[in-house]
Amino acid sequence: MYRILVFITLSDSGIETIKSTPELPKKEMEFVNLWKEEGILESFYISVSKKEAVLVFKNIDEAKCKELIGILPYFPYMSKIEYHNFNKQF
Repeated sequence: MYRILVFITLSDSGIETIKSTPELPKKEMEFVNLWKEEGILESFYISVSKKEAVLVFKNIDEAKCKELIGILPYFPYMSKIEYHNFNKQF
């Protein structure tokens, strides 16, 4: 089963902006919850520092995945985004 793992790192200045803007995390989680309900987001992990995240998408291609990441409220604060394509074995 095809999966796309997205590894995201936020910039240090981005973390500060996010922490000082309480509505940003709420808006971000609206997208995460919507994608989960739609069945395209299988897993979501966030580091203890809240600087890194891993999202596991299914049932979409990489172009659509990049489009979705680009609309996130945190997108302007992301310093690094990596996309990895995998086949789930079990």
